[in-house]
Amino acid sequence: MKEIWQTIVLLTMSNVFMTFAWYAHLKELNHKPWIIAALVSWGIAFFEYMIQVPANRIGFTVLTIAQLKILQEVITLTVFVPFALFYLKEPLKLDYLWAGLCMVGAVYFMFRTR
Repeated sequence: MKEIWQTIVLLTMSNVFMTFAWYAHLKELNHKPWIIAALVSWGIAFFEYMIQVPANRIGFTVLTIAQLKILQEVITLTVFVPFALFYLKEPLKLDYLWAGLCMVGAVYFMFRTR
């Protein structure tokens, strides 16, 4: 169980970096050439990978690869929605709820045989 919590914490941290690397340039660097945004994003993504790789290695000791992937997707959605709402100022949509419910179903099917 310790490994699962370590994996969740590390993947959450990794996803915060990933979300900023992928999307923050749309708000912060939209006036700069795309190559500048790409270089800044790669710099941020370096830290994502420095956390994500150990997270996946730890998680793979107790989870299947499919369970690890679904866990990653749930964490991604959990990080992305607040980022979109509060950082990018996107409107709240019911689609976030429906996507979340679909992820709950995916989690159920991936973890039911555990």
